Amino acid sequence: MKDIQNLNDIKQMVDTFYDKVNQDAELSYIFNDFAKINWKTHLPTMYAFWNKILFSEGNYRGNPFEKHIPLPIEEKHFDRWVAIFIENIDSQFEGEKAEEVKMRAQSIAYVFNNKLNMLRTENHL
Repeated sequence: MKDIQNLNDIKQMVDTFYDKVNQDAELSYIFNDFAKINWKTHLPTMYAFWNKILFSEGNYRGNPFEKHIPLPIEEKHFDRWVAIFIENIDSQFEGEKAEEVKMRAQSIAYVFNNKLNMLRTENHL
């Protein structure tokens, strides 16, 4: 297996990951039924996001956390998201960037979950 080396690898990583998410009973509802994600716009946004994170390239600008605030997600959903993400990476890539993207995904999930919990506690949600 090879490492994640460029935008084409990121597209492969993102596309295969969201294929798995869309087949997952625990997560597909949140993305498709609740958030009603437009995949034609979401996937290119995710390509840009990970390209910026991994290679400091591209034009991603945004606040991904804000989009998660209204979602009915809990720690178990973040745990499932991370598990699918890591499994997806491990099935296709190995190397420094592959390890970095897994670490960053875990970190993002941890931070988002904690921030959501704090917001819900403060706002009694």
